[in-house]
Amino acid sequence: MANKINFTKAAIADLTLPEHGKRADYQDTKTTGLQLRVTSNGTRTFSVLRRIHGTLERITIGRYPDLTVEQARRKATQINSDIAHDLNPGEVKRGRKAELTFSALFADYLDRHSKLNKRTWAEDESKFKTYLEKPLGNKKLSAINRADIAAIHSSITKSGHGITANRVKALVSSIFGWSIAAGLWHTNPATGIKLNKENSRDRFIQGDELPRFFQALADEQNDTMRDYFLLSLLTGARRSNVLAMQWADVNFERAEWRIRETKNGTPQTVTLSPEAMEVLRARKPLEGARYVFPGIGKAGHLAEPKKGWERILKRAGISDLRIHDLRRTLGSWQAKTGASMAIIGKSLNHKNQNTTAIYARLDLDPVRDSVNTATSAMMAAAGLKNRANVTKLD
Repeated sequence: MANKINFTKAAIADLTLPEHGKRADYQDTKTTGLQLRVTSNGTRTFSVLRRIHGTLERITIGRYPDLTVEQARRKATQINSDIAHDLNPGEVKRGRKAELTFSALFADYLDRHSKLNKRTWAEDESKFKTYLEKPLGNKKLSAINRADIAAIHSSITKSGHGITANRVKALVSSIFGWSIAAGLWHTNPATGIKLNKENSRDRFIQGDELPRFFQALADEQNDTMRDYFLLSLLTGARRSNVLAMQWADVNFERAEWRIRETKNGTPQTVTLSPEAMEVLRARKPLEGARYVFPGIGKAGHLAEPKKGWERILKRAGISDLRIHDLRRTLGSWQAKTGASMAIIGKSLNHKNQNTTAIYARLDLDPVRDSVNTATSAMMAAAGLKNRANVTKLD
């Protein structure tokens, strides 16, 4: 039986500590169920002891003096109110302890969904670490609401990265959407958040920029970076595909590169212009190697060319140009040199329902002609004829 006393600062201060290894319980005379447990080392903890549905439950409130007597009484009153409304605060508290944090949920999402279904799963991981881990990682799912997600979206937007803010919001929505389908959670706090307006990007390397761009490439000391950007331009392939390009997929006799799986989920055969073939022949190692652009990371190939890109743009005096714009550059120069939309779509592996049937009837010959013509036009605009000229520029 607990000793009954009126909880006051003075009364609690006068309590005698129990013997070593033992504890004593005191019950407040003013608030039903409110108790103070005192241990032999002087720790004093408030709790509520009530019988709920036939079972004696102890719900810990907090330690004294971190929690004052009045604060403890208010919390105890709320707990008593919950019990009166047929709720069990003990079960609620145990549920919260077992509840996933956002970091734990993301780890499940990454292993059970993203890595299995998305070739870009590493981008999900990067977004989580950069934008979500600090504000949300340690939070329980029940503590995350729409205002939290909106604040993250707004913060990224204010930093000048509106499109990235949209992508991060989409990732959060995808994580919670998957958790609902997997039976791990029941609501999606990312719903209803207004996205930033996104305008279609039409930037590509203009004719007057090509000489400076190629000169900057020629001056690049890191030949892996130089050749990576050059092949990205000459093939129009997506960034991730060029990074993971393998020698086994390059056919030197047919001047073709077979991409086993693209963003569209389908394979693609990329025609290689004479200039692209020169880059590859110069890079071909004497002994066996797997990747055209090897790297020291876990993937085994070049992973992040951003710093090299910044160096090249700075030397070239070109602004507002992204690595993905190299892909758009090839398509734009194909259009400049008279290629049809169907030919451009085939060469860039665009998946469009309106033109899929047309693409299926095209062989590589007109695509090759278009790519070669566009490549020659770019080289002419840059004042170059082949890769030898590029590497010899001073």
